[in-house]
Amino acid sequence: MYWSVSRHPSIPLKPAARSEGAYRLYDGDDIERLRFIKGLRDDAGFSLAEIGQLLEDERARARISARFRETHDPAERRQLVVDGLVRIDRQIETLHRKIDRLTSMITAAEQRRRHLNDHLAETDARDETVARDRVAAARKDRRRATRRTPKAAR
Repeated sequence: MYWSVSRHPSIPLKPAARSEGAYRLYDGDDIERLRFIKGLRDDAGFSLAEIGQLLEDERARARISARFRETHDPAERRQLVVDGLVRIDRQIETLHRKIDRLTSMITAAEQRRRHLNDHLAETDARDETVARDRVAAARKDRRRATRRTPKAAR
């Protein structure tokens, strides 16, 4: 993961220092960012491109917020807010797409579960029928055996 993330164009990491063995060395902020990225990728299933876009939007949000605090020009402030809203809307859209995919996966899994439960119920019903049939056959065999045996032998 660290190799692909560190070389992915949409994932911002400052150039890492190198150890004597040429391993990349990251500072605490980079380690936290990598853990966050790993969580988005592994736990939430985001692609590196989606993660890169989310991180870029977050960096832009921070820049917009800082510039908003610095300026007093109403037109610039309005444009900064509009730009921020566009970025947030894109993040929300990305998250909704992820939710939709996960919901679809959950629905499919629930359908497979219902299908297996139906098979289980059918199997249990068949097993009960077979067991009843065996008990009935055993009773029938005992009755036949009792009828064939002379009374003195009983």
